Amino acid sequence: MTIIGLGLMGRALADSLLTAGHQITVWNRTAAKAEDLLAQGALLADSVNSAVSASPVTITCVTDDQSLRQALAPVHDELDGRLLVNLTSGDSAQARAMARWAEQRGAHYLDGAIMAVPPAIGTPEAVILLSGSTTAFETHQSILDGLGTATFLGEDHGLAALYDVAGLSMMWGVLNAWLQGVALLGTAGVDASTYTPFAVQMAEGTVGWLAGYADQVDSGAYPADDATLATHAGAMAHLIQESERLGVNAELPKLFKALADRAITAGQAEESYPALVEQFTQASRAS
Repeated sequence: MTIIGLGLMGRALADSLLTAGHQITVWNRTAAKAEDLLAQGALLADSVNSAVSASPVTITCVTDDQSLRQALAPVHDELDGRLLVNLTSGDSAQARAMARWAEQRGAHYLDGAIMAVPPAIGTPEAVILLSGSTTAFETHQSILDGLGTATFLGEDHGLAALYDVAGLSMMWGVLNAWLQGVALLGTAGVDASTYTPFAVQMAEGTVGWLAGYADQVDSGAYPADDATLATHAGAMAHLIQESERLGVNAELPKLFKALADRAITAGQAEESYPALVEQFTQASRAS
């Protein structure tokens, strides 16, 4: 195995593979970052070309797509017949472009996203999203599973990047909504620790609706079995008013209501909340 990129995450990947008993070769622009790994038995390549040539599988984990392209610029025939697993954060267009670049050099390619912090690498809590070559994934799954829970999403090289940002959207949505509640309850002297069990209960209850709402989105029909968009919009107005009265930032609930108001204007007042998906897909249709 070869690891290219020895930042915090790259070193965690290398350490996990060494712990699992794999022989690894590493390369980094700053060679000093490899010292701890060399003490554990890793080999240091003197160039990116020799790093790729040293192993049938190369894992890249650098700062961004530009850094990745700069690092791999000298590599050509060395990739022929080998697997390139790119765990560098990027978007779906970059993933598909990198797949074309790798395939032009005869390589198999998997694009990935790491849904974990470095200390979690090597444990089941570290979810490694991967998309691209099914054959490559199945051939090397045992190695990839050593990094965490390797999850194959499909042949489209851009899927891992899309799942990554979709997951981050969920994370930030929950965190921002929680912080809105923390700020509101704080005006009454309720601290975050006291509020949080109730917030968790609300979040878990909301998660329970997702499967049913997904069926509505997939079918394109939004029967209001629980509450209409008009009802939700009324509650959003109350949240905005309460926030402003208490001196709490109301930008987040105003965004909620702006989306709901547009859907209502479009004639969806009596439909259920998932009808808002059409507000989120409008930009894609317009482009």
